[in-house]
Amino acid sequence: MTLADTVSLAARNAWALTFGDGIEPPTRTPSTVLCDEPHRELRRFERADGSAGGPDEAAVLLVPPLAAPASCFDLRPGQSLASFLLDCGRHPYVLDYGEITFADRRMGFEDWIDDILPTAIGRVSTDRGGAPVDLVGWSLGGVLALLTAAADPALPIRSITAVGSPLDYDRITGVPQLRAVARFTRGLATSTLVRAAGGVPARLTRLGYRATSWERELRRPMFIAANLTDTAALARMETVDRFQAQLPGYPGRLYNQLWSRFMLANDIAKGVVRLGRREIALAEVTAPVLLVGGPDDVITPAPAVEHGRTTLVNAHEVRYETAPGSHLGILTGPTARETTWTYLEKFLGDRS
Repeated sequence: MTLADTVSLAARNAWALTFGDGIEPPTRTPSTVLCDEPHRELRRFERADGSAGGPDEAAVLLVPPLAAPASCFDLRPGQSLASFLLDCGRHPYVLDYGEITFADRRMGFEDWIDDILPTAIGRVSTDRGGAPVDLVGWSLGGVLALLTAAADPALPIRSITAVGSPLDYDRITGVPQLRAVARFTRGLATSTLVRAAGGVPARLTRLGYRATSWERELRRPMFIAANLTDTAALARMETVDRFQAQLPGYPGRLYNQLWSRFMLANDIAKGVVRLGRREIALAEVTAPVLLVGGPDDVITPAPAVEHGRTTLVNAHEVRYETAPGSHLGILTGPTARETTWTYLEKFLGDRS
C-alpha cells in the first residue's frame, strides 16, 4: 500500500467513526423467529445455503444473561458463536428477552427458571423432532441454565456450558467489600432503591459495564489513532461499542434476589439457592457441564467460574477450561475461535 493509499484509508476510517455511518453496518446470521412473545423471543439460526447440518440432531440453545442483548452470540461475521456452530453442523437457537421496563419489575429468577427457559427448551426440542438440547449460557445466562436444569431434572437437557458464569461471589472483585458495607444497613439501602425504581435502568447497566472496562475507555483514543488504517480492528471496536449501547436493564425483583441471595448470602457458592421458601440445589444437575473462565476477566474472575467444580457434585462430568480476553472477549473475542469455541465443539462432539 502506497503512502497515498494509507492516508486515504485513514481519512475514510476517521470520517466513518466521527461523522459517517460507522466502519461497517451490523450484519447478523440469518434466522427464523419461532416464537415472538414478550421476553421469550426464540429464533433458529439458518445456514445461508439451506443445508440441513450435521448428523447430530441435538439442538444448541444459546442463553443470554439478563442485562445483555442476545446479539452477544452473533456480534458480526468472525465474532459469531451462532455462525461457528452452523459451520460445525450444529443446530443453534437463541432466546431473546428483549427490553426490560418498569412494567416488568415483579419478574424474578422464578420467571426464567420455571417458565421462560423450560418453555424455550421444550419448543427447541419439539422443533428438532424431540431431540435433546445443549444449553450454552454466557455470564448470568450460564447460571440461569444450571438453575433451570436443577429445578427440573426431567427437561430434555443433554449438556450445559457456562462461559464466564459467576458461581462464587466471594471471588468477584468488590463484592466482599460491598457485603461488609451492607452489614450496616442489612442490605436494605440497595434493595429499597431498586424496588422504588422498579429495577436497574438500562442506562445504569451500561454505565456499570463501561466502568468495569475503564482501561479500554481510557485507551480508546490511542487505540483509534494507532489503528486508523486497520479497518478490521476498528470494526471490532465499533461492534463492542454498539453492544454496550444496547445493554438492557434488570427487573426490580430479580435484581433484589441477585443482591440478597447471590451477592450478600452467596447462595450459589454454597450450592443451594434460596428463593423465598424454595431451595434449588446445584447437586440436582446431572447433565455434563463445561465451564469456561477468563484469567483476564474482571467482571467474573476465573476462580469464580471454576468454583462450579465443587458444587456440581452429581454432574456426569464437569470440565473446566480457561480462555484469554475480557468478559465479552472470552465468549466472542479475537481468540475465542481457538479457545472457547474449540472447547465447546469438542465438548458437544463428545456428547454425540
